[in-house]
Amino acid sequence: MTPVLRTRGLRKKFGRAAGLVHAVDGVDLEVTQGETLAVMGPSGCGKSTLLYLLGGLERPDEGEIELAGRRVDQMSERALAQLRREAVGFIFQSFHLMEELTAVENVELPALLAGRSPRAARARALELLASVGLADRTDFLPTALSGGQRQRVAIARALSPDPLVLLADEPTGNLDSAATQEVLALFDSLRVAGQTLVIVTHDPQIGATADRLISMRDGVLVSEVRGTTGAFAGRRD
Repeated sequence: MTPVLRTRGLRKKFGRAAGLVHAVDGVDLEVTQGETLAVMGPSGCGKSTLLYLLGGLERPDEGEIELAGRRVDQMSERALAQLRREAVGFIFQSFHLMEELTAVENVELPALLAGRSPRAARARALELLASVGLADRTDFLPTALSGGQRQRVAIARALSPDPLVLLADEPTGNLDSAATQEVLALFDSLRVAGQTLVIVTHDPQIGATADRLISMRDGVLVSEVRGTTGAFAGRRD
């Protein structure tokens, strides 16, 4: 199967001289359509930098990134912005919801920015909020929602423009155990629905939603495990 996301010789460094850090150091990676990939490793291993490179939030120093056959690393800033609006959905540890907007307004915003009509964007937002179990919270501000509910709004928002790839950075890092289980169940439903998903995390529970688990150390991919859903639950690296 042709990969939807591919990197070759990907490198990114920060700092200089004695303080130089090779955050991503020669990473070759392929993610197929509909696959859920978990990238695990300790804090500072480079997994978040890798995710930002994949989504065009950071520029590589060396190497290639392809998304659906398009060279992300060669795109202009304008083309990258369009790519992020239309083809990539981001989920962050800290939610990054707009506090002055309601849940439905947060979710419809990416679709509006991608050029959908207000009516279509609102209909899609309501559909997505219902799909994440928040049909009764559409008019709530983020401050009136629990952490798990805010993360579910953030996931719905990331899905709003129908992205090719969903990228999640420590999506359960700020959640309690009950909310974590809600988000993990939602990720599993996305996997079943065929959404391509890359999750970077230090939480071994994330592996329970993955088709493939990669471990990362010092900017390098050091091991890979494939298996059935749930095969990685409880695994610690």
